[in-house]
Amino acid sequence: MQPKKGPILTKLDECRSEKSQYWIMKSEPNAYSIDDLKNDKVTPWDGIRNYQARNLMMNEMKVKDTVLFYHSNAKPPGVVGIATISKPAFPDPEQFNAKSKYFDAKSPKDQPRWWCVEVKYKKKLKKIVTLDSLKENPKLEDMLVVQRGQRLSILPITENEYTEIIQMSQD
Repeated sequence: MQPKKGPILTKLDECRSEKSQYWIMKSEPNAYSIDDLKNDKVTPWDGIRNYQARNLMMNEMKVKDTVLFYHSNAKPPGVVGIATISKPAFPDPEQFNAKSKYFDAKSPKDQPRWWCVEVKYKKKLKKIVTLDSLKENPKLEDMLVVQRGQRLSILPITENEYTEIIQMSQD
């Protein structure tokens, strides 16, 4: 008997069958906003200290994958922009920086515990697609970000979900 897959692995199976992969990556705007990414042009998506999110970056994200940039813990929370994965997973340098809040003294340099990808700015959306509007759209009812208990900062989405959100940002 096969063990039951959780919602993220089930969604990944659905997303892997598509030509390209799509993601939602969440950041609190007071920590790192879409405007920060626009100014920086590219940034390492560092500081992730959740094993499931790390594994998505290490094993699933590929260069040229599309990212919806989501402002969490904002008023209102929602999708605010588009980015792409511009560099595959590499060891998160912050884990080795003793002055960083993301320092991990137990992470050896020869077998790093934490990884990150590089994200490249593409554009801001014409209008924010709020979490409430995502929840209200029946076409997005299976999207992980609208499910209770899904607090992961990186989530896979399907091409259809991506297309629907982009359409919502233009209405």
